Amino acid sequence: MLIFLKEFSKLKCMSSVFNFNPSEYRILVVDDVVANILLLKVLLTNEKFGILTASGGCEAIDITQKEKPDLILLDVMMPDKSGFEVAKTLKEDENTAEIPIIFLTALDNPSDIVEGFHVGGNDFVSKPFSKDELIVRVKHQISLIAAKRTIIEQRDELEKTIEGRDKMYSVIAHDLRSPMGSVKMVLNLLSLSLTPDTIGADMAELLNTANHTVEDLFALLDNLLKWTKSMTGKLKVVYQDFDIIEVVKGAIEIFAMVAQAKNIEIVMEDSDPINVHADIDMMKTICRNLLSNAIKFSKQDKKIEIKVGIEGDMAVVSVRDYGEGIPKEAQAKLMHVNTHFSTFGTNKEEGSGLGLLLCQDFATKNGGKIWFESAEGEGSTFSFSIPLQVV
Repeated sequence: MLIFLKEFSKLKCMSSVFNFNPSEYRILVVDDVVANILLLKVLLTNEKFGILTASGGCEAIDITQKEKPDLILLDVMMPDKSGFEVAKTLKEDENTAEIPIIFLTALDNPSDIVEGFHVGGNDFVSKPFSKDELIVRVKHQISLIAAKRTIIEQRDELEKTIEGRDKMYSVIAHDLRSPMGSVKMVLNLLSLSLTPDTIGADMAELLNTANHTVEDLFALLDNLLKWTKSMTGKLKVVYQDFDIIEVVKGAIEIFAMVAQAKNIEIVMEDSDPINVHADIDMMKTICRNLLSNAIKFSKQDKKIEIKVGIEGDMAVVSVRDYGEGIPKEAQAKLMHVNTHFSTFGTNKEEGSGLGLLLCQDFATKNGGKIWFESAEGEGSTFSFSIPLQVV
């Protein structure tokens, strides 16, 4: 008795967790005794539920398939089909399998209760039933349905929101990338052709600042576009065999002018060709982001060291700077989507934190990984691995 009271109390609490409007839910009452149907109909109608009725198992199956009630109160002992047979039939049909069933039964044998749960029953109410018990158990099942529907609605709404956000990011990045690329090219040409002697020191500094700003913005747009495509599954890995040394050298050439502006020397150890099996565009993106960050966080007149070697069946690229380093408390936040950590460079260059997330995503997609070591005041080393070409 004590166990029953505890369970009954728990059901009362659980049924009040989710608010719902009873008039929005229909309950199918199935019993071969007319008096029982009338009683249940009165009790549930008083609670504002919509009611459907069936006087036998076959009729219950037909009504359920046509009307799709939200809950079924199902008598176990009926002449044409037992409640267990009805439940088994409904649970085998994908259109009705999710409808919860409360068995109404005078059976008190534990094996009968076990069988009821095996055929898909959600709960039992013993005959003769208590009005309060019946209503609480019905409301508990309906509250679970209401909660499930709310979760599904919120999930669908969230998916639409994410889809809209990703589409917006993609459109912004794609539409801005082309004109920004043109501005970037013009500023690069002006920086090369105009010297402080021709336009004055102040104008030269402004031009240099504009050039760096556009470079950073173009890189951000490029990363944003790739990140959005990757997260939406539109960016596929295209495997090919290539020399990772040449990819690294290409990244160095791209950032030579940016490094020169801070009088930073980029040093790369000589190495024989190292052929890898990966997506070359993704590897270019990783190399560019790591080198860009190294320059950004390096101090004036320092150097950046790049090493490419082989460890087991992986090629490993390491980019070391002698900059500010990363504080210990900040290291745990790096390369985590939920923290989205970023900071300023040594010349107050802004960062979004997106580049490292993209590097991590691309390295993982290609069968490798990315990691770093850093000491505050001494600099950082970022490394990534990628599978070697299978000979």
